[in-house]
Amino acid sequence: MFQDEARFGRINIPRSCWAPIDTRPIVGSQVVREYTYVYSAVSPVDGVLDSLILPSVNTDIFALFLEEVAQRHSEEFVIMFVDGAGWHTTKGLTLPENLGLAFLPPYSPELNPAEHLWDCIRENWFQNKTFNSLDAVEDTLVEALVSLENDQSRVQSLTGFNWIVNNVLIAT
Repeated sequence: MFQDEARFGRINIPRSCWAPIDTRPIVGSQVVREYTYVYSAVSPVDGVLDSLILPSVNTDIFALFLEEVAQRHSEEFVIMFVDGAGWHTTKGLTLPENLGLAFLPPYSPELNPAEHLWDCIRENWFQNKTFNSLDAVEDTLVEALVSLENDQSRVQSLTGFNWIVNNVLIAT
């Protein structure tokens, strides 16, 4: 599985959208510095997605997420590919027995298929929306994540790109 986390909040960036000819769309904009974080792990081969919405990013919260993934996949040994974030590499991190970490090369988000989830969520559930509260942001995230977790073929399509390594095609 490939793991990543993303920050979602009440700051939005107006984006282009469809509107009738000669009509200027009205899009709300806000800059409220309230955030929540989504931790996700995806298996690009079969489209399995595990996610949690959590209040921050740190070693303890990351360990909580890993424990949840380990429980959801208790009959398997999960190799989790992660980036080099500080909370992924700290010595204080305790791993579940059925989970091991592997590290992606530094500064290479293009190698992490989980990154594509954030684009999909922002495009389909957050585009040109403003939120009255952080709870409303979290409600929208729940809707998006449940939709994706229940649609494994869509997740597989988003994340299961082919890799070419040393002129050999590796299809995920």
